[in-house]
Amino acid sequence: MISGGYTGKILRVNLTDKSYREEKLSEEVAKNYLGGAGFGLKYLFTEVPGGTGALDEGNKLIFAPGPLTGTKAPCASRVAVAAKSPLTGGAGVALSGGFFPAELKFAGYDILIIEGKSVEPVYVYINGTNVSFRSAKHLWGMKTSDCQRVIKDELHDQNIRIACIGPAGEKLSYMAAIINERHAAGRKGLGAVMGSKNLKAIAVRGNAEIAIADEKAFSEARRRMLQAMKESPVVYPEFSKHGTPMTVDVTGGLGIFPAANWSRTGEWIPFEALGIEGNNKRKSGREFCYGCPVGCSQNKLVREGEYAGYLSIPEFETIYSFGGETGVDNLDSVIAADYLCDELGLDSISTGVAIGFAMELFERGILTEKDTDGMELKFGNHRAMVEMVKKIAFRQGFGDVLADGTRIAAARIGKDSEKYCMHIKGLEMPGYDVRGAKAHGLSFATAYTGADHNRGYAFQEIFGVPVPYPVDRFAIEGKGKLTKWNQDMRAATCDSPLMCAFLLDMAVPGFAAENTADLVSSATGLKFTPEEVYQIGERINNLARVFNIREGLRRKDDTLPERLMTEPLKGGNSKGQYIPKNDLDQMLDEYYAERGWNKEGIPTRRKLESLGLNECIDTLEKIGGLKID
Repeated sequence: MISGGYTGKILRVNLTDKSYREEKLSEEVAKNYLGGAGFGLKYLFTEVPGGTGALDEGNKLIFAPGPLTGTKAPCASRVAVAAKSPLTGGAGVALSGGFFPAELKFAGYDILIIEGKSVEPVYVYINGTNVSFRSAKHLWGMKTSDCQRVIKDELHDQNIRIACIGPAGEKLSYMAAIINERHAAGRKGLGAVMGSKNLKAIAVRGNAEIAIADEKAFSEARRRMLQAMKESPVVYPEFSKHGTPMTVDVTGGLGIFPAANWSRTGEWIPFEALGIEGNNKRKSGREFCYGCPVGCSQNKLVREGEYAGYLSIPEFETIYSFGGETGVDNLDSVIAADYLCDELGLDSISTGVAIGFAMELFERGILTEKDTDGMELKFGNHRAMVEMVKKIAFRQGFGDVLADGTRIAAARIGKDSEKYCMHIKGLEMPGYDVRGAKAHGLSFATAYTGADHNRGYAFQEIFGVPVPYPVDRFAIEGKGKLTKWNQDMRAATCDSPLMCAFLLDMAVPGFAAENTADLVSSATGLKFTPEEVYQIGERINNLARVFNIREGLRRKDDTLPERLMTEPLKGGNSKGQYIPKNDLDQMLDEYYAERGWNKEGIPTRRKLESLGLNECIDTLEKIGGLKID
């Protein structure tokens, strides 16, 4: 019986007829999917029919915090946002932190399901159990910070927490993000889904307390986790001090910090300009999410020069996308580009990668100044890069060509430009050149969201953590087994309870499933073993796989960009490494076998039955030509 952690309620909001209703969260769903991404995928699979267009009225936008969100568990103010992705056509899940996730729980809800489409721009105000629909005509066109400021003034409450879209989401850019304060549910184009519904913002205010089923056991589980964080040689001495930009130095040292659209990885490594040294010179305080003692978000202020006055929180991935990917070593311009992405509502990873892609095409003569609105769009041109962010958000000129991601841009440009696209399943690549980290590459290839570092981060290869065992990052043997473990463990211990994924890597890797089981069991009153927690991750990944198969994705989509399979790295500490197609096929065969899927990557009946996913069996049986036995 649920007696804490969860609020026990689902809020269903219909924008078409401006109605809403509350539903009860079933104990079965809680036990099988935990929360967050698990809840989002479960309702997405059940309620969005196969073949629904990502921007169709029938797609749903689902916000789901977890059973630990809003409690005293550290680093747990997270929310998963789920919808069918415009970029990939498959299951889209993005995570975000800050204060909005906790506020949604305080308002009384474990899940918020947005349905339908408003005729005119609207925002939804959730004040505890009171829900109202308000015109957003006056907000349409506003930047995200202005939108949040105006809504708070309008509702006479500065403590309201708001998730909103910017101009990019309004103009349905497939790279559009959902922003709360300066935290982004950034990837998979979910801001476009929100914009397609004419929904500018969701404003939330709550004052409920989250009950804890067993306070004594919860305090002990929390104490153990905090102790592990304190004893970690990385969490406070390094991560809290430097934030994610420290990963520039780590990946650069490994020779896998991508450069110039992945054409110069290992040859150009701008440690001083883009790494810890350059970031610390611009550090101006830090920000904490609700209930987080770490404060990894580092404010960076440009104090002089043409970008003076810009302040943002550029994470590692943003420094990669607007720095390494574009060949730009001007950190001030990266800070400016990051600020613009937050204000205009763009995913900084996809946006930077799209610009880097265009830069390579320009240097190869596939694009000219006639195509790029007169800009010399070459690697290293930071002014053109910053200008392109604006053009993409507003779909101006050449920005309109790039606004829906590199896969669609290549189709629009033609001229064999697809070979220079750095995407998987339509989602642009994150900042790890996986030619030098093979399990990381297999996870990118197989993650249900496309090229996504958050779905199965191989911290064993990147940080040398020997959990569950030490690995050789260049080897391909055993990477199928490791990738399954990473993906299932991350889904179960980070994406669903919800907790910050960095803690899995840096503080509790050796007892992650046990840590989650202890915290969630004591918070909710439901009993979870570490084995059951891990199986939840496996259930989530299998459910997402069947969703994607239903939408037409197959083994051929579990691949890597051509460059990574044909061009060895030319310099750095991963020199000579690449992932030939036969190596990828070998890793895929092992991965599928470890998962209990057939050679085509289709989950077998036996595997689905063992996970209680009978609805997935029914779905696969309706698709002609599939073998699931």
